[in-house]
Amino acid sequence: MLNVYVLGVATAPASRRRDDVRLEELVYDTAKRALDDAQVTQAALDSVTLGSSDELDGRPISSMLMASPAGGFQTDEIKVSDSGLTALCLAAARHASGDFDLGMVSSWCKPSKADVPVVMNSRADPFYLRDLGVDDLMTDALFAQAVADEFGIDDAELAERAAAGRRRAARNPRGLGSEVSVGDLGGYLATPIREAHRAETTDGAASLVLASERWLARHPDKRPIARLAGVGWSNDSYSLDRERLRGLKSARSAWNSALRMAGGDTRPDVIEFESPTVFHEAAYERALDVGDAAISPSGGVYAQNPLAATGLVHAVEAVLQVSDRAEGVQVPGARRAVAHSCHGFAQQGNVFAVFDRTGEN
Repeated sequence: MLNVYVLGVATAPASRRRDDVRLEELVYDTAKRALDDAQVTQAALDSVTLGSSDELDGRPISSMLMASPAGGFQTDEIKVSDSGLTALCLAAARHASGDFDLGMVSSWCKPSKADVPVVMNSRADPFYLRDLGVDDLMTDALFAQAVADEFGIDDAELAERAAAGRRRAARNPRGLGSEVSVGDLGGYLATPIREAHRAETTDGAASLVLASERWLARHPDKRPIARLAGVGWSNDSYSLDRERLRGLKSARSAWNSALRMAGGDTRPDVIEFESPTVFHEAAYERALDVGDAAISPSGGVYAQNPLAATGLVHAVEAVLQVSDRAEGVQVPGARRAVAHSCHGFAQQGNVFAVFDRTGEN
C-alpha cells in the first residue's frame, strides 16, 4: 500500500483554444495555483515529474523550456511521454524510494496548436499502417466496432451516454461542456463513431503537489487533502488484431494492480475514466468490476480533454471528490476515487490511480 499524500491541486481553466497565453504561461499559472493550494513554495520542492508529448508541444525536448514553469527551477526533474497519469505513477515511485519528500507532478497539452492526426499517424507502425493514413480516430473506430460486438453495445445506449456525459460536464465549474440531446448525434466521423460519440480536444494543464509521510511528520501544520493509495499501469500489444481490441487486457491488468496495491477490500465510490469515445466508457464499465461507483461525475473528457494531460486532470477531479471540493459535481460521501488514463492506439496502454479520503477531511 502506498502512503503518498496530496497537498494541493490545480487545473487550467477549460478552453477549446488558449491563444491568450504561451504554453509556458499556461503551465506556470497552473503549477503556481497548485503550490498555493498546498501552501508551500516552489523552493521547498525536491522533485518535479513531468508528463507531456514533444510532438504535440511541437518542440524537441520540450521539457528544456517547460520544466521551470512547471515547478522544476533548480529542482530534480524527470519526464515521461505516455500520459500525465503515468507521470503521477513515476512520482509515487520516487516518493516510495525514500529519496524524495515533497514533489510536484505537472502535465500539459495544447492540441489546438498541433495537427493531431498527423502526430498520431507518425506513431503508427511504419511498415503496415502509417502509409494507410491510420490515426487515433481510425483506431478508435476499430476498437469501437470490436467492443460493440463483444459486449452488445447498442445505439440507444451510446446516445444516452453521449448526452449524459455532456450534462455532467455542464455542471462542472472546471469544465467546458455543452449539452446535447439524445437524438442530436451528428454525422459519422469513422464508422461507427459519430460526432457526439467523441469529445473535442481542449487546451489545458494540471498539477498536483505530493508529500511523503516523513515530510508531513516534519511539518505538522500541513494537512493533506487526499492519500494516493495505489497505482497500476500496463501496456498491451502494438497490434490492432481482433483479440487485442476486444480483450482490454491492459485495462484489466492496470485496474487490478492499482486496487490490489490500495487494498482491494474498499471499492471505489467514484471512477474518472478517460474515454475518448462513449464506446470506451461502455467497454470499461463492462470489463472492470466498477460496482456502484459513480462514473466520471466530472463529465470526464467532455469537461476537459487536453490529450496528454487528460489523465492528470482526472487525478485532480478524483482528489477533489475525496476532499469534498468538487463543487457542482460532488458525489456525497465519496471516500475512494479512481483516476484513469489511456494512451497509444485503441487504449493500448492504461493507467489507474487510487485516491482515498484522509482523516483531515
